[in-house]
Amino acid sequence: MELGLVGLGKMGGNMRERIRRAGHTVVGYDRNPDVADVHSLEELVGKLSAPRVVWVMVPAGEPTQSTVDELAELLEPGDVVVDGGNSRWTDDEKHAGELAAKGIGFVDCGVSGGVWGLENGYALMYGGDAEHVARVQPVFDALKPEGDFGSVHAGKVGAGHFAKMVHNGIEYAMMQAYAEGWELLEKVDSVTDVREVFRSWQEGTVIRSWLLDLAVNALDEDEHLDDLRGYAQDSGEGRWTVEAAIDNAVPLPAITASLFARFASRQEDSPQMKMIAALRNQFGGHAVEKK
Repeated sequence: MELGLVGLGKMGGNMRERIRRAGHTVVGYDRNPDVADVHSLEELVGKLSAPRVVWVMVPAGEPTQSTVDELAELLEPGDVVVDGGNSRWTDDEKHAGELAAKGIGFVDCGVSGGVWGLENGYALMYGGDAEHVARVQPVFDALKPEGDFGSVHAGKVGAGHFAKMVHNGIEYAMMQAYAEGWELLEKVDSVTDVREVFRSWQEGTVIRSWLLDLAVNALDEDEHLDDLRGYAQDSGEGRWTVEAAIDNAVPLPAITASLFARFASRQEDSPQMKMIAALRNQFGGHAVEKK
């Protein structure tokens, strides 16, 4: 099939390549002309055959809103817009309504995979009407990991981003647990090789995971994380997860505590936050702050 892809950054660029490797045609637009296939959204839409599918991979908030607004004026009834960024699920409902008024379908898709997605595939959580999801299914199939799992039609519009938000909240708590354990091991005199303790957990233990593998990668690069400042940003989805928990009276003590630990990292050079920063860099290519 043909796909228009808006936003060719760290994830979008690799997604374009993975979709093309599956045999589909991708026309990509980015504000950076060095990576773009076309020079405007209008040119992108003009190169696609109707009915069109345009996938948006730009930052949440105003960048996504302005892109959706412009596409609403360029696309035609029967076309479909996919928001694959990290938008808040409440924005999805708004965008779906605005596009539906013009006869344009909307699918929201939470995408996980970071800088490793080109090689390993992307975990996909999408929401929307079945007919609109079916239009995008060949692209979902191209992006997902090999095997039976890795993608899900989570429900109606907003469900995809809500599921991805909860995924990221769980990720916060898991990273925090590894970071706390690492700091305690580093603190005591009796443990003389913390990196190899972490490595030993990669096989045969109930806490083995891809995050653990990435932690070992980070320690191989900088055994005591001496080069990192103990500061970790939050993307916003941890906050949204906690807010949704409050709205629905669901207790999330571990996720909430991990979010607050990120805030604490901005007040002092936290050893735990060195590990959080290193893990975010490993799986997502997020920037780290050097001393």
